[in-house]
Amino acid sequence: MNTFQLLSENIQRKIWEEQWTNFYPVQDKTIPVVMNSDKDVIISSGTASGKTEAAFFPAISLVEREAVEQLKIIYISPLKALINNQFERIEKLCEDSYIPIHRWHGDVSQSQKRKMTKNPAGILQITPESIESLFINRTELLQKMFQNVSFIVIDEIHAFIDKERGVQLRSLLYRMQAYAIQRPRIIGLSATINNSELVKNWVNPERTEKVEMIESAESDKKLLYNLIHLESRESGKKPLALFEDIRKLTKTMKAIIFCNSRGEVEEATHMLNRLSDQENQTKPYYAHHSSIDKAEREHVEKVMSESQSPKSIVATSSLELGIDIGSVDIIIQLDNTFTVSSLKQRLGRSGRKINTNQILQMYTTSEDSLLQSLAVMELNLEKWVEPAIGYHRPFDILFHQILSILQEKNGMTSSALKELIAYIEIFQDIEEEYINVMLESMVTEEYIEIIHGSNEMIVGLEGERILRHHEFYSVFKTFEEYEVRQGAKKIGSIDKDPMYNPGDNIILAGNLWTIQEIDEKKNKIYVSTAVNGKPPKFTSGAAKTHPKIAEKAFAILCSNETFTYVNEDANDTLNDMRKKYHMLNLNIKQRVIWEAEGAENLLFETYTGSTIVQTLVWMLRAKDISVSSIDQLGRIELRSDKQEILDQLYDIKKQKWQPDDLFPYIKEDEWFSSKYSVYVPSILQRYMHAAHEMDITGVIDFLERYEIITS
Repeated sequence: MNTFQLLSENIQRKIWEEQWTNFYPVQDKTIPVVMNSDKDVIISSGTASGKTEAAFFPAISLVEREAVEQLKIIYISPLKALINNQFERIEKLCEDSYIPIHRWHGDVSQSQKRKMTKNPAGILQITPESIESLFINRTELLQKMFQNVSFIVIDEIHAFIDKERGVQLRSLLYRMQAYAIQRPRIIGLSATINNSELVKNWVNPERTEKVEMIESAESDKKLLYNLIHLESRESGKKPLALFEDIRKLTKTMKAIIFCNSRGEVEEATHMLNRLSDQENQTKPYYAHHSSIDKAEREHVEKVMSESQSPKSIVATSSLELGIDIGSVDIIIQLDNTFTVSSLKQRLGRSGRKINTNQILQMYTTSEDSLLQSLAVMELNLEKWVEPAIGYHRPFDILFHQILSILQEKNGMTSSALKELIAYIEIFQDIEEEYINVMLESMVTEEYIEIIHGSNEMIVGLEGERILRHHEFYSVFKTFEEYEVRQGAKKIGSIDKDPMYNPGDNIILAGNLWTIQEIDEKKNKIYVSTAVNGKPPKFTSGAAKTHPKIAEKAFAILCSNETFTYVNEDANDTLNDMRKKYHMLNLNIKQRVIWEAEGAENLLFETYTGSTIVQTLVWMLRAKDISVSSIDQLGRIELRSDKQEILDQLYDIKKQKWQPDDLFPYIKEDEWFSSKYSVYVPSILQRYMHAAHEMDITGVIDFLERYEIITS
């Protein structure tokens, strides 16, 4: 029986109506597994490869009769915008099946939610935060809603695995399962999965053999790519020639222009629209990032998806995931991405039309950006992507979920609570003694109260304050922000910065504004349209570097390899950077300590991962070596003489280190921090820090693998 014949008659009819003449490879592989087995499924395939249909064609086929009256499929997304984008797409698939589709997130009206809870049926699209809200606020409905669920589809599953949000979601899935007649099957969708065993364990820890990993062959679309290097002559300011080149390139093309921070998005949008103004063109560039008001973002997405003329959107990672803005001709990347995964996600936003190629134009404005861009691009061409690592020692989410569970259950005895925690797979690696430490601390701090007589634990007074805050449902950290208003109109928000003053200029939503008033009590900034030429303030962003990227960067410096996709300035800059490495005949198995130019300090170029470098810095401090700075590629500036540092590195390599040896040398702003880690007992905070920010084994392995030389 072929793939098409496996599907229900209604889905077959829909396929004929849409005139889809053949399945994508990932659909041909997935549909038989879902239809003919009881396995969980992880679908790893490129963007626009048909993953959504690969999941929903068979899932709907299997449940369509019952789904008219029962909730059978829950679709979980990391973004509300992605739910809104997918709503019409999934609704269309269900037209002939009469299956209702419901959205549930913070922007959905209470009347729509009441309609759904009155008769939970069909498909529910929801975020983890809204699931959390159900457990807190609608406990009486949980049985009715979850008892008949057969499938849970998790979109962009890679966005959860390594984050605290993934721990929360995994806990919620287990708690949902307790209300289901039988365990729902999980279907995970992703364009960038690596470390399949860890992902399988996340999906079904008890039976990883019941998880089928389906990987589609690489897209047959050709990737066309180019890199232009334009050195910034003024620190923190991109050259005008860069924006002029982008303007010329995008006059006849629809583009997503990716930047690494909201400030860079605003700068680029403003500069590009100024250039188009000089041509008497209507502003064709739109800013898109998380601090722009939701209504404005949705307007931009709608304009981009409907526009037939060449318009472009300038964005942060807010558009990495699959929000639909229509077909895009070209992806433009300003300076390097910090991960290969991010570049891969961004590339997937172009070439969605049939018989079109993926096109990438990269720009770099500094030596480091050029080097990192080459390293990331080369690893992408080698088909490498950062492996999933998980979220270790999740004491912070344990704290959060204990409050949520006690609210859901309206209190539990200590033994019953500990038994439940032990059964939630994502917490099973947490030793009982640490759970006891957590519970004792929560009682002491009045997050939990023990009822005399019944000995039940309930949410305490301080716990209620946390639980009842509107931000309880989300476990990811957000920074304090000012709401920016022009009169009564909300424009968006900006990070709180003590350096902002009335009279300063800022850019938001692609426009230049002058701050008129800062209301600290209400966290609001009032602005007017700027009429002066005062330069605006910007913020920047960064992320941890994987060892593989830094190692590739050093290999590029040591080699004579030429890159045909870069411009002459990039080649000249790279050759200048390589000179000192070639003079020493360095190879990839060596690392070098230089005398820092114009200073008494030394520069130790480790070219390894950020976590390894930071751990090494704490070890150096333990050896009384003063460290001035570290950077994205693992270059450590320190005060020492060459022989002393070599001797100390040898001692570091031979010493048997424990995390406790390093804790005294961690500065305040270097400690691991998450939204709920502040509520975790200090001893458990230390364990979390060691799990997330230390790599003692990695340091020793680094010092064993590489010959350290001085120059």
